[in-house]
Amino acid sequence: MAGGLAALLDDIAVLAKAAAASVDDVAAAAGRASTKAAGVVIDDTAVTPRYVHGFTPDRELPIVWKIALGSLRNKILFILPAALLLSQFLDWLLTPILMCGGIYLAYEGAEKIYELIAHRDHKKEETAAERGPEDEKAMVRGAITTDFILSAEIMVISLNEVTDEPFVTRALILLVVAFLVTVLVYGLVGLIVKVDDIGLKMIETKQGFMETVGRFLVAAMPKVLSVLSTVGIAAMLWVGGHILLVGVDELGWHWPYETVHHWEEAVNGGALGWIVNTLASAVIGLLVGAIAVLVMHFIPRKKKDGEAATAH
Repeated sequence: MAGGLAALLDDIAVLAKAAAASVDDVAAAAGRASTKAAGVVIDDTAVTPRYVHGFTPDRELPIVWKIALGSLRNKILFILPAALLLSQFLDWLLTPILMCGGIYLAYEGAEKIYELIAHRDHKKEETAAERGPEDEKAMVRGAITTDFILSAEIMVISLNEVTDEPFVTRALILLVVAFLVTVLVYGLVGLIVKVDDIGLKMIETKQGFMETVGRFLVAAMPKVLSVLSTVGIAAMLWVGGHILLVGVDELGWHWPYETVHHWEEAVNGGALGWIVNTLASAVIGLLVGAIAVLVMHFIPRKKKDGEAATAH
């Protein structure tokens, strides 16, 4: 009996070590996968603060929290199962689906630019807070929709890094990535939108250096948020264009990707190569987005104008 108990304890110890090693492997793989998706994570962080802009300070963190919950729900309930099933049975569909998301992002970015140009002579619009709670709901929905596309790319990039792993391991890794990325992105966003409040608290201390830093933070944050809003628009064009650039290459049309790659090589790669790739992707995103804006805004308007003229 004692020998049997000792053998059982040995078996339990072996299983525990194997489980610990498995957890370590999942954590390491999740870290590796998250690193590969770092560019999109940065874009996601840059895009989100513009959705909070214009709301009163007491609504900022609740809105970030709502968007974060929506983002986590996107990743866990929709993107993760779909990505796993598609990679297992219909892996050829992942690229076309991602490209549809790329077109949507390009459209979103180009539409924001169009709105800035089209309304440049108009009086300043009401702030989001002045438009009421319905606008808050609309903003949250818009942020979660945009996040869905960015989250899908993060998850697919991460999935591509662990395709050799067993199905269950892949699922665990993507689950870790989903939580890790969501906490990182929305933790940073929450910090960014509350920095001015932190500055106000520092000013209230009336303690020399602390007060000076506080005044600097309060003065700087509107400019930082404005810059982040612009970066967010550029990021949508860049990420959308890059998805399309890589997508057409994977589908067999290699010329666009190879051309951009040659440009990268011409500047010896590295940071300059990254800048070249980013600019090229942004231009592609802007061109595709502009076509999408034309289709969504101008063609329906011309059709309505034509019908109105016929009626008269």
